[in-house]
Amino acid sequence: MSRTIYDEMRGLNGSGGNVLPHYRSYCDWLNAMPPDRLAQKRNEAEVMFHRLGITFAVYGEEAGGERLIPFDIIPRIIPAADWQLLERGLVQRVKALNHFLHDIYHGQAILKQGLIPSAKVLDNAQYRPLMQGLNVPGDTYAHVTGVDIVFTGPGEFYVLEDNLRVPSGVSYMLENRRMLMRLFPELFSRQQIQPVEHYPDILLETLRGVAPLGVVDPTVALLTPGAFNSAYFEHTFLAQQMGIELVEGQDLFVRDSAVYMRTTRGPKRVDVIYRRIDDDFLDPRAFRPDSMLGVPGLMEAYRAGRVTLANAVGTGIADDKSMYVHVPDMIKFYLDEEPILKNVPTWELRKAEDRHYVLDHLPELVVKEVHGSGGYGMLVGPAATASQRAEFRDRIIASPEKYIAQPTLALSTCPTYVDSGIAPRHVDLRPFVLSGKETRIVPGGLTRVALKEGSLVVNSSQGGGTKDTWVLEA
Repeated sequence: MSRTIYDEMRGLNGSGGNVLPHYRSYCDWLNAMPPDRLAQKRNEAEVMFHRLGITFAVYGEEAGGERLIPFDIIPRIIPAADWQLLERGLVQRVKALNHFLHDIYHGQAILKQGLIPSAKVLDNAQYRPLMQGLNVPGDTYAHVTGVDIVFTGPGEFYVLEDNLRVPSGVSYMLENRRMLMRLFPELFSRQQIQPVEHYPDILLETLRGVAPLGVVDPTVALLTPGAFNSAYFEHTFLAQQMGIELVEGQDLFVRDSAVYMRTTRGPKRVDVIYRRIDDDFLDPRAFRPDSMLGVPGLMEAYRAGRVTLANAVGTGIADDKSMYVHVPDMIKFYLDEEPILKNVPTWELRKAEDRHYVLDHLPELVVKEVHGSGGYGMLVGPAATASQRAEFRDRIIASPEKYIAQPTLALSTCPTYVDSGIAPRHVDLRPFVLSGKETRIVPGGLTRVALKEGSLVVNSSQGGGTKDTWVLEA
């Protein structure tokens, strides 16, 4: 794995000052742009995002913790050939993950073959025994998957993690494109950029396509935990874009093993629920009895085949970081294919040999909680202090099964507009894969950027920003 840094505009280490072909047209435009106009446009973007209410909540902060995600006005540009390879790899990976989910809740062939230790799945908190033997429409469990990808060189992609529970961020992908088109409409007449604005249409088509058997004209609703959720803006945005109802648990009820929505005209049957609530809070009768967010009896209707939940209950086992190491084996086992996309080499700290190595090399590695997300519960060894590493060492020794470790990747950089001007900053990419009757991906995804110089942490909750992502036409 390369340790040199690949700059997506200029190549390895930004050497020679030569602009790569896919950036040349944009770079010519950028060089002709007066610096004061760029600064003015960045300010305009900030004002418009505030006006639109495009914020996210940060748990644990006072006064609701509402923040604006910083938007970078310089797009990330991906050449068509790179995207075509990435798209094939994403489709392959998500198909294998859906096969895996069906298998572990049915015949468990991969466990019987010994490719994954049974206890690692069956004793995992994300494994849901009540899904055992339950058939879901089209055997599709993960209808919406966000796969986090990093580039380390031309055509070199690594999967950081798979997000199959309630992946978020697609609203920012869509709003970033809208914003850049408002700010610089002339760019879109001189570049052949593949569109992303049809994502809500494809999402709705995907959801309608997985309705329970026999339902001809399904009613779809988006179930949100409510306004205090960190992704509430996205919930309202997607419901509005798809033209479906945004509901909370109290708006739904179950009668005769079917789900109904309360409306001013009386109860209305709901056939598909795009749920943005974690399993534990979906149904107080099946999971946490103290949940005020879910719908009592929802799992009864689900098990009766009277409603489809997207994503399916129990998908969390497939995006658990301890399962990540097995995805290449899943691809070979279920699809009889070699993986197109690479995993990052990973140490499992429940294994004594891996644990000893990681404890001896903490300053060089990234350590993550198996169930962690959002950039929390992780140690970036090279950027951590001695006391932070010592604290994490104690955590690992106390509960090694809760952690994995990976090398510090040389994430690619993109030109980014920061206070000091235009400078390279590290980025990742979250494309969104939609699975139903077919598997579809809009060309692009959410590019997250680490705005602090040298930082590798791109999460918005940790100070990262976002960019518009351009995939060029072939």
